[in-house]
Amino acid sequence: MLLAIDSGNTNTLFAIHDGKEWVVEWRIATEATRTADEYAVWFYQLLNMQGLGFKDITDCVISTVVPQSLFNMRNLVRRHLNLEPMIIGENGIDIGIGVRIDNPKEVGADRLVNCVGARCAYEGPLIIVDSGTATTFDVLSADNHFEGGIIAPGINLSVRALHEAAAKLPRIAIKKPDHIVGKSTVEAMQSGVFWGYIGLIDGLIEMIRAEDSRDFTVIGTGGVASLFEGSSKMIDHYDHNLTINGLHQIWKINRNA
Repeated sequence: MLLAIDSGNTNTLFAIHDGKEWVVEWRIATEATRTADEYAVWFYQLLNMQGLGFKDITDCVISTVVPQSLFNMRNLVRRHLNLEPMIIGENGIDIGIGVRIDNPKEVGADRLVNCVGARCAYEGPLIIVDSGTATTFDVLSADNHFEGGIIAPGINLSVRALHEAAAKLPRIAIKKPDHIVGKSTVEAMQSGVFWGYIGLIDGLIEMIRAEDSRDFTVIGTGGVASLFEGSSKMIDHYDHNLTINGLHQIWKINRNA
């Protein structure tokens, strides 16, 4: 079985693929100081609940945008699973797509992995919108090259900023409001945050299309992407397994290298 680990700024996803499909996924808060042994205790218990053990894991691939956490995740895999993990971004790893920007080393591993996952399922030039700690818009050409993108603050960051910077504004849950104009402070904040992000997403996609005449297919993914389903007019498909499918594809490309 393949263990795929995707470590983002907010959460880290552990997913297991049995050769045919993803059989289970777990999330844990990303903490750079969490040790390999702490990961191992948590992971062992969850595997046990599925009737699995460390010996059932035969391969591992890791993508992370938090370099400080990589040391402990690598030690988890080496010491407790007795495996050498494949690390996205390390020398010799073929990701299956090219990068056409000024400094390819600047691109986060998560953005490239998303592009690989998108290419596995969709054709033509693509825009991938990932709604997480940041909201990213990435352009993938029809000939499989990452061509750049846009990075904006994520919706949770905006909610936190409102609460922390304005003394009288409460912390709110993110939800689609019933009306554009709120009748209370909470409703007004929810409307501003939710519809503001719909405006951000649809507006930026519209601007990309105005600047570039290619017929893009737009894919939505990320931890809070489900919030926008049915509300964004510009996102064509929602794919919540985009990142782990990209990790699986990169593993397949490199497993016999």
